[in-house]
Amino acid sequence: MDQILVEDLSSAVGTSGLVSMIVSLLCVVLSWWALQNLKLDLVIRYPKSPQGRLLHLLLAIVLGHFVAGFLLDYLGWSGQIRNMF
Repeated sequence: MDQILVEDLSSAVGTSGLVSMIVSLLCVVLSWWALQNLKLDLVIRYPKSPQGRLLHLLLAIVLGHFVAGFLLDYLGWSGQIRNMF
């Protein structure tokens, strides 16, 4: 009985981790796509330089991280609503 519970819990944790990774990567890609429309040449001297591209990537990662955190929190909260009734 305990072994089945441990296997179910392990499977749930693994699935949760995989979903989190996929959502995070999708949000970073979506952020990268959205930031393509941003005119970084107004802020950065050489936006096509390696430093400018790295800053663009870091902005996409930060924005994607926040969006993914929101989506995963929302998913968790919506799953907890069923415990209300």
